[in-house]
Amino acid sequence: MYASNSRPPQSIRTVRFAGIQFLAILFLAGLFFSGCTINRDIMFKTGDGYNFASLDDIGSSEYRIAPNDLITFQLFSNEGERLNQMTAGSTDGKGLQNQNMMNQRSQISYLVRQDGILELPEVGDMRLEGLTIEESEGLLEEAYSSFYNRPYVVVRVTNKRVLMFPGESGRAMVITLENMNTSLLEVMALAGGIGSRANASKVKLIRRTEEGNKIYQMDLSTVDGLSDAQLVVQANDIIYVEPLPQLARELGESLAPLTALLSTFTFLYAFIINSPN
Repeated sequence: MYASNSRPPQSIRTVRFAGIQFLAILFLAGLFFSGCTINRDIMFKTGDGYNFASLDDIGSSEYRIAPNDLITFQLFSNEGERLNQMTAGSTDGKGLQNQNMMNQRSQISYLVRQDGILELPEVGDMRLEGLTIEESEGLLEEAYSSFYNRPYVVVRVTNKRVLMFPGESGRAMVITLENMNTSLLEVMALAGGIGSRANASKVKLIRRTEEGNKIYQMDLSTVDGLSDAQLVVQANDIIYVEPLPQLARELGESLAPLTALLSTFTFLYAFIINSPN
């Protein structure tokens, strides 16, 4: 051991200095690599100054048929006279039989192909992509008028779905749209609202169009954004509520392994310094 009033030997001073340098480098490296993982769960980042699509150009407030939609199609002649008879509330056996037949027919579905074409009996290929339900019914009634007297067509889309990310880890969901014209606000309600970490001022709607994906951003943190929340969602829309960053929590979680390692090296360093020559 060296005397208490004398300087430690050169070897001890060298070890001490090297240890301090190593610990400093280790700590700075830990800060750098942990910083790279903070907020890693935030998706669809757009950055400052991103040019969002205008909500004023989003088009009609009605649902429009899209590729991969499953269409249930019913056709009646004489402007739906038979449909009225089957749904007139008859309780006799014949009325119930007709009702069951109509329910079975309504289960037949037709797929809108990727090119927007729907193939139907007798009339063949029909382009329905981009049409509202009412427009598609009118188009099909016109097409079937060559085969039937005053045709009446009922069209329904059965597989409309949107993706909802409410700003909370582990809560993303696929929501099936039961109503024909479901608003963004209704989708958020079906999802149980937004998460506790969600930033209501940064709600993104991502929609696939012929020109590519368009991204719209809404501020729903105040009542001024209520009109934006009333827009009608389309099949395959993505609704993403950006989560708020949790710097302190994520930094602590990221640095936890480094803190344990640092404690170990500190103990070893103290042991080396205080050990006999």
